[in-house]
Amino acid sequence: MRLWLSLVSLCGMLVSGAAHACSQSTPCTVGERDYYIALPETRSEAMPSVVYIHGWGGSGSGALRNTGMVSSFLERGYAVIAPDGVPRQGANGRTWGFHPLSGRQMSEVAFLEAVRDDALGRFDLDPERVMLAGFSIGGSMTAYTACLSPDSFAAYAPLGGNFWRPHPAECAGPVRMLHTHGWNDGTVPLEGRAVNGLPADDPEAFVQGDIFYALSIWRAANGCQYLKADRFVTDGPFWRRIWDRCSEGSALEFALYPGGHSIPGAWPELVVDWFDGLQPE
Repeated sequence: MRLWLSLVSLCGMLVSGAAHACSQSTPCTVGERDYYIALPETRSEAMPSVVYIHGWGGSGSGALRNTGMVSSFLERGYAVIAPDGVPRQGANGRTWGFHPLSGRQMSEVAFLEAVRDDALGRFDLDPERVMLAGFSIGGSMTAYTACLSPDSFAAYAPLGGNFWRPHPAECAGPVRMLHTHGWNDGTVPLEGRAVNGLPADDPEAFVQGDIFYALSIWRAANGCQYLKADRFVTDGPFWRRIWDRCSEGSALEFALYPGGHSIPGAWPELVVDWFDGLQPE
């Protein structure tokens, strides 16, 4: 009996080890795609985590090579989960079916939810503190996930990307949303731009959305009482507008920084401070 129990225990350890074998360099596989994960050196039970969506032409493993960004999250005790988008046709790197005309939005949301569930099953992560964030079209994928399925993640932090035209008529809600953008972003301007060389009013144009219009959609989803923000913060690396008088359980903040289409070094700290501040005492 003791030998049998020992063998069962050993098998359990081996299975557990195999389940946790994926890492920052070794992928975890969900369906036909992978994700990668970086874990803090000092791990607590039920760690918070951020699922970070790469931009155009990127990859999950490539996202984790941004050591400055990843280290900032890890130092605050956050696991960083970086899923792969779908391969680009005829080109290197990956992309996301974020666009409303792609027909793939809900399958992408389902993939991100599957990544979330797989990571929760493998690692000691807090299921109530999984945040979705992304850069550029990864930010757009983050926004559309929040719009279509707001309960999929505890909060959403798009950077340098949100909706595209045609803007959604409305979003499910409420959500907890922090959108961050560069003041002089020329790749994804605050007002948006056509990216396929056509005039923005051409029916065939592929046009980014207007960030300020996106904020009006989020205010509506969150039931905010006023158009004007309730608080303004102008010290530090970000200028922030915060709407407080909105639906219970929601959060809406807009942060600008004096830069272009990039990931500011202080962005992870901003995101973690914001997300931690949403948690109950």
